[in-house]
Amino acid sequence: MDWFTAPGYWLGRLVFQRALAGVYLVAFVGAALQFRALIGARGMLPVPRHVRYVPFRRAPSLFQLHYSDRFFAVCAWTGAALAAALTAGAGDAVPLGAAMGLWALLWLLYLSIVNVGQTWYSFGWESLLLEAGFLAVFLGNARAGPPVLVLWLLRWVLFRVEFGAGLIKMRGDPCWRRLTCLYFHHETQPMPGPLSWFFHHLPKRVHRMECAANHVTQLVVPVLLFTPQPVASYAAGVIVATQLWLVLSGNFAWLNWLTIVLALSAVDFTGLAGAPPAAAARGGPLWYVVLVCAVTVLVLVLSRHPVRNMLSRRQVMNRSFDPLHLVNSYGAFGSVGRTREEVVVEGTADRVPRPDGDWREYGFKGKPGDVGRLPRQFAPRHLRLDWMMWFAALSPGYARDWFGPFVERLLAGDRDTLRLLGHNPFPDAPPVYVRALLYRYRFTTRRERRETGAWWHRTPVREYLPPTRLADAPASEAE
Repeated sequence: MDWFTAPGYWLGRLVFQRALAGVYLVAFVGAALQFRALIGARGMLPVPRHVRYVPFRRAPSLFQLHYSDRFFAVCAWTGAALAAALTAGAGDAVPLGAAMGLWALLWLLYLSIVNVGQTWYSFGWESLLLEAGFLAVFLGNARAGPPVLVLWLLRWVLFRVEFGAGLIKMRGDPCWRRLTCLYFHHETQPMPGPLSWFFHHLPKRVHRMECAANHVTQLVVPVLLFTPQPVASYAAGVIVATQLWLVLSGNFAWLNWLTIVLALSAVDFTGLAGAPPAAAARGGPLWYVVLVCAVTVLVLVLSRHPVRNMLSRRQVMNRSFDPLHLVNSYGAFGSVGRTREEVVVEGTADRVPRPDGDWREYGFKGKPGDVGRLPRQFAPRHLRLDWMMWFAALSPGYARDWFGPFVERLLAGDRDTLRLLGHNPFPDAPPVYVRALLYRYRFTTRRERRETGAWWHRTPVREYLPPTRLADAPASEAE
């Protein structure tokens, strides 16, 4: 079956599958460590309440059938263990059908988490991981040659990630067309990294070059993925280089790393890999060939939705068109903020809260807070609470469902919630009152940095949440 297999891509498949399993590992460990406070039975947005109102057909999940915190933990840690095994090569040590079963179980477990994750799992890279993970099921293992059809489908995913992001920028904020968006982006992005201050202070001509290069990478280079080799490999290499630049300049969970993994699937490693193993020339059993062909047809049919979205003047970012997240639309930063605002959460042990009282600030792991603290590198880890705090600063509407329960848990000294934070200013007893203030943040200038040692400068904007005690906090809906 010469038409079905691409023996020269055996090493590319190995790299893709091992790296994808590594991304899965990060995702499952993060879910296991954060779920109790976010979506646990007594979390801010508890799963039991969610599944009472969302039918199985709209969000299929194992947790629609049964939920307990212990069962969720078992599923998350099972996914982590399975991902670790596949990263180490377990998929190539078993028969083809068993390998497909392992990848399918991994996908099912993560789908089950995403479909009950609500706001905390509403990010585009969740759907991207599920879409790539679904295709990995049909990519086979070392006992069969890499199927050409699945390799092309992986390029189709990568094309939509890049081209969709490019289109949303050109249709969105005028600063992308003026090549000025990066005058602001490094400072106002959701979670700056340790080098973001330095990127922000690059000369404006460099920022304009960054914008222009981004447009080429997202609107021209993806088309070249469908050209013959070695051009397709060069195109993938450009995408990898661009994604590494983004890794250095900010924290975007595993989005950049997963895009790199997809790009590596388009690289022809023949020159490095040498002659393929004998098994790589085999097409696999008939049932496998039929299944791959059927999945290809399914993906092509479902692709009509993201294609329409990309062609539409009302293009939307990060949209799933089916409850299994099989074929999705992607995109980011259709608009770029010119200023940065942050919600600062404080508590006091005073029995009577006064504006000039002893208010102590809670520290978050990733989001800006203490102006003297250098932003840290957390990606590919996803700090979900920190990310949602960025959205909360954009508009209280983004925090309507979870901010009240978050404050309630701070007032109760909830250990699971406090583990999500970087610093708890009340280690002995919870505060009597909690309040939230909105501040405007900006990176310090080079001169300010030399004189003060601070990375940020902040000025108060307004009160975000008035002093609130436990009796006043919005009631938890965890029951």
